[in-house]
Amino acid sequence: MKKGVAALFVMVVMAVALVHDTAAMTCNLLELVSCSVAIKSGENPSAECCAKLKEQQPCFCQYIRNPLLKPYVDSPNAKKIAAACGIQPPTC
Repeated sequence: MKKGVAALFVMVVMAVALVHDTAAMTCNLLELVSCSVAIKSGENPSAECCAKLKEQQPCFCQYIRNPLLKPYVDSPNAKKIAAACGIQPPTC
């Protein structure tokens, strides 16, 4: 479990480092840490997770295009969480 959390943290840091343009600077994957347990386990998301997902929704396509993040963002659990939070999947 510690390896999974460490790997997720490394990917988050790398994704934040890959942000290049000014508009993307508002995208902060670290804001979605509250969703990490739900994404890994498939549990229901917390209210904080849903709020953060809604804030970060304009960033989803950027996250999906990142090959390190795509498996998490495009996973069945991520889709389940988005649906539970009332968020439509991105059309990138």
